[in-house]
Amino acid sequence: RGRGWHANPMYEPDDDDLAAEEQARSLRAWEKHYQNENTWEDLEEDESGRLRMTTGEKGYRQKRRLEIAQVAANSHVCKGMIRFLYVILDLSHAVNEEDMRPSRLAVISALMYKFFREYFSQNPLSQLGLVVTRNGIAERLTELSGNPETHIAALKENLDAAGDMSIQNSLELANISLAQLPLYGSREVLFVVSGLSTCDPGNVHTAIAAAKSAKVRVSVVSVAAEMHVCRRMSEETGGMFGVSTSQHHLEELLMGHAPPPPLNEEATKASLVHMGFPQKRALEQGAFFSGRGGEYVCPRCSSRVEELPSQCTVCSLTLVSSPHLARSYHHLFPVAPFKDVEEGGSVAENCFACRRKLDIRATQGNDNDDQAPSVCGKCQQVFCFPCDAYIHERLHNCPGCENASFK
Repeated sequence: RGRGWHANPMYEPDDDDLAAEEQARSLRAWEKHYQNENTWEDLEEDESGRLRMTTGEKGYRQKRRLEIAQVAANSHVCKGMIRFLYVILDLSHAVNEEDMRPSRLAVISALMYKFFREYFSQNPLSQLGLVVTRNGIAERLTELSGNPETHIAALKENLDAAGDMSIQNSLELANISLAQLPLYGSREVLFVVSGLSTCDPGNVHTAIAAAKSAKVRVSVVSVAAEMHVCRRMSEETGGMFGVSTSQHHLEELLMGHAPPPPLNEEATKASLVHMGFPQKRALEQGAFFSGRGGEYVCPRCSSRVEELPSQCTVCSLTLVSSPHLARSYHHLFPVAPFKDVEEGGSVAENCFACRRKLDIRATQGNDNDDQAPSVCGKCQQVFCFPCDAYIHERLHNCPGCENASFK
């Protein structure tokens, strides 16, 4: 009714209609998201008496299945196993805006903690560094390392936002560090931008050209709106650019940078890499040692390092553990997507993985898609959708196929 006056020129809106429209325009983004939702109507009681959400499950499930299928379809694309990534976080005054609940700073910081852990889960042999920009300068909080908790702790202690960001200073700081790294690893920079301006001491395009010549891939995730310099920077260096439209979309954009991107053959040269598998030995009190100290002993020079994966500070040998090396291969051999059970086909009563009872009605168009079964094309075992997603996104091995290989 409030918008009917656009179609009928003889209708004049009253004060209540104008006030309602003014109130709708003044709402923040997260308030508009919940404005017209009656979330209590999306609840239903299952067989065990628990309340569960129903609306949107089918679309969510189909979206996850499409993502899994896309990963399997891109398995032939060459991807780098070793990545060197600098995350540059904008901590200017723009992150204090309250267009996200409770604020941009709270949302972005929580997503960054999640991204750090997801990055090392997807890239066990890779390293990451953290740079923040505020007051027109760039500050390196952490060096390139393979421990997500180090970056999380450093960010929690440096969440003060002030001034403007500087794309030039941040990019130059990352370029200096990445230019010294070997060519067998991909060099990447990820900007998380909240502001709409940059305060640079010189020509920012000079820094972009330097990053391009150093084979650095720069990607940008913008929280507020598109900036021309950010889009041009990502296009010239072969990176990705995205602008978030909501809090959920921002999470999707960030997590899209966790899996390894397609490898640029011109920027990265395929070569054999010497790796060492250090042993863990306790450091006795008062003992002499070389390196930074720690419990891991380099097999080449016997110096000590604190964490894995890392690079020996004495002989520059890449040090990893065998689980890191094994987990890095799942991008090369992904699990084939499971198929939906055909209507009328024989279905097992329980999921092979979690043993939860399957809902047979889900195969007949019922909205209870959370339990809709799917079957592995190799071992013919049936799984519920949560187990299906966990196998393809986390485990990267089919339990049914692994069980059949031991028989």
